[in-house]
Amino acid sequence: MTAAALRARDLWTELASAPVRFPSAARVRVALSPRSRLCPPSWTGIVVLGDAGIATVPNERDAELMAGAARKLPPEELVDPDRLHRVLPVLDVLGPASLSYLDPADFRPRHEGTTVEVMPRGDWLSTLLARTGEADAEESGLADITSPACVLRDGDDVIAAAGFRAWPRSVAHLSVLVAPDRRGRGLARTVASAAVAHALDAGWLPQWRARTRPSQRVARALEFRELGVQLSIRLGDVAAEG
Repeated sequence: MTAAALRARDLWTELASAPVRFPSAARVRVALSPRSRLCPPSWTGIVVLGDAGIATVPNERDAELMAGAARKLPPEELVDPDRLHRVLPVLDVLGPASLSYLDPADFRPRHEGTTVEVMPRGDWLSTLLARTGEADAEESGLADITSPACVLRDGDDVIAAAGFRAWPRSVAHLSVLVAPDRRGRGLARTVASAAVAHALDAGWLPQWRARTRPSQRVARALEFRELGVQLSIRLGDVAAEG
């Protein structure tokens, strides 16, 4: 297992907020953790990295349901919403989202020769978020970055921006957003590359979490390697047959 994969497992183990570890075998361990940060409050969170995973549940009843599903399904199917619906009373789903990480040795900058500026938060951020719409803005996570932003401008207008949010275990959670009328021109790759370089210079492990194919393509272009999947589910009252 690579150093990036080991660091990623350490991160999600900490976010589980429970005494649970990734197993050595291809299965998923389930832990009772009402304060888990793998998922929203009162939800069940599942993270699979490589061929093993961990899951956190908010109560004993959900622990029993999830443990039963983990005995029936291999890890890759436990993060497949369609498969889970057959064995669990799933009411709501967030994800799945791919989890990709970048080993410093693999990084090849894609922003050289481009005028990428580093800017603090300001009015430009709210303008860009409003320009892209609520759904895209929320998906990007750009409003939550703790780093300075790497931006491209057209005159006074910021048309693309990227940065990262500081996560535990020195993980840099990347965010990128491009104005809707400027997409398809490689701008996301350019600003994200600059943000990644900033994270690596500070000794952080870059993490890219993506639910959409365009976002996944940008990650691959920057040499991120997809190591796993995250899924959050909210369970109902009656178990499904399966």
